[in-house]
Amino acid sequence: MAVTEAENPLVGEITCGSLLQKLQEIWDEVGESDEERDKMLLQIEQECLDVYKRKVEQAAKSRAQLLQALSDAKLELSSLVSALGDKSFISIPETTLGTINEQLAAIAPALEQLLKQKEERVKEFSDVQSQIQKICGEIAGNASEQTGAPAVDESDLSLKKLNEYQVKLQELQKEKSDRLHKVLEFVSSVHDLCAVLGMDFFSTVTEVHPSLDDTTGVQSKSISNDTLLRLAETVSALNEDKKQRLHKLQELATQLIDLWNLMDTPEEERILFDHVTCHTSASVDGVTVPGALALDLIEQAEVEVERLDQLKASRMKEIAFKKQVELEEIFARAHIEIDPEAAREKIMALIDSGNVEPTELLADMDNQIAKAKEEVLSRKEILDRVEKWMSACEEESWLEDYNRDENRYNSSRGAHLNLKRAEKARILVNKIPGMVDTLVAKTRAWEEDRGISFSYDGVPLLAMLDEYAMLRQEREEEKRRLRDQKKYGEQQNTEQEAIFGSKPSPARPSGTKKVVGPRANGGTNGTPSRRLSLNATQNGSRSATKDGKRDSMKLAAPANFVAISKEDAASHVSGTDPVPASP
Repeated sequence: MAVTEAENPLVGEITCGSLLQKLQEIWDEVGESDEERDKMLLQIEQECLDVYKRKVEQAAKSRAQLLQALSDAKLELSSLVSALGDKSFISIPETTLGTINEQLAAIAPALEQLLKQKEERVKEFSDVQSQIQKICGEIAGNASEQTGAPAVDESDLSLKKLNEYQVKLQELQKEKSDRLHKVLEFVSSVHDLCAVLGMDFFSTVTEVHPSLDDTTGVQSKSISNDTLLRLAETVSALNEDKKQRLHKLQELATQLIDLWNLMDTPEEERILFDHVTCHTSASVDGVTVPGALALDLIEQAEVEVERLDQLKASRMKEIAFKKQVELEEIFARAHIEIDPEAAREKIMALIDSGNVEPTELLADMDNQIAKAKEEVLSRKEILDRVEKWMSACEEESWLEDYNRDENRYNSSRGAHLNLKRAEKARILVNKIPGMVDTLVAKTRAWEEDRGISFSYDGVPLLAMLDEYAMLRQEREEEKRRLRDQKKYGEQQNTEQEAIFGSKPSPARPSGTKKVVGPRANGGTNGTPSRRLSLNATQNGSRSATKDGKRDSMKLAAPANFVAISKEDAASHVSGTDPVPASP
């Protein structure tokens, strides 16, 4: 029964005491000595101590690990809070009470939440920094060289830092938008200029950068500093090319028009080059028609100018005579006398001799025409005053005829109009001396400035004015003499009537009514010829020989300032209205 219990030590509760009792029973049964028993018990005790010691060491090690984990958790929690920069939205335990495991359990939720927030914040920083890096690369022109996402500084993941990056990103996005707008403007300018110049837009713009082609999306176009600089240089070069081509085309158009006018080219031929001549006065910005300044168009104009130049050489005489006629007309308008026959003979001799190039001859004639126009401008003021003076003289001549008309106050047709004209004519006649004085002063100033005499149709104007002043003085003296003679005659008639009595005057015949009309030596409007004379005939007309030379060098006044015969004087003083005397 005892053996059975010993073989089954697990019967009942197994403890150290029961095991020791069982061991005593075994030793007793075996007959172990006390020495062996003590030695065995010491060995068992040592083994138990070793077990306890190991367990204590394991427990201590576990505690140290927990403390390190707690310390690491607290450190990580602190670094996360510092990096994220805001802990107001997370419940972080601040107490150090409780066991280590309780403290770890209290920190774990906050730590887990902060780690999640850190992960999200790092992703936000990475996205913003990636966009910044991409735009900076596009601006710098090395976007293709960038590889991988930028490194995120996890020591500062605060919202303030994130906001700074976002502000920087917005500024870069705005700069990118502005640069893209500039690029599109430049590309549009290049497109328009290439269209006007007849150039290939695709090859021109892709030479600057391949991404500028129309097939490339807007956001994919290069916006680098180098691209903008090269676009600006391209636009500037195209504008300069456009300016030079327009200048060349305008020169060709001017030459075409001049050649057409010289050779009376029909309108049908001119219409063929309307696309050239329509830009004669156009500005650089005003030319926008595609192909308007293409090289082939300019070449066509050059070929046509060269063809017309060759044709002009064959029609040299005709063209030269046309220019000579133009020159003669200019001199005629300026009342400058020339010898047209001698000029034409000289032109014929030069052309027939072949010693002068046609272009040189025409250029010389153009120069003469330009100088003649300058001469006309310098004489314009004086000629205008001469015109006014001659008009005033014509009105004075008409006024004399009007004053000699005994029926001027009759109620005939147009009498009131003649009366008004007479009033205006008297006012104008009184201004003639002032006109003459001003004209003399202006003429002398012109002659002193140029060192030559001012001639009017070959007659020195100052000599003409001096002659006019002398004749006007003689005329005034003649008027005074006639008035004195009239007074004397009236006095004699009065004395005779007192002696012999009054005598009835004969009746005036009714059929001899005089109507004021055109002067005998004037034109259809009652005004005398305005061409001044060199010979002092009574009607004041200028006589000239066949070659335009005058027969005499004796100066005379305008047509209305001639000596009055006694018969004319007598009829003049018989008028009822006195002639207004000029001051």
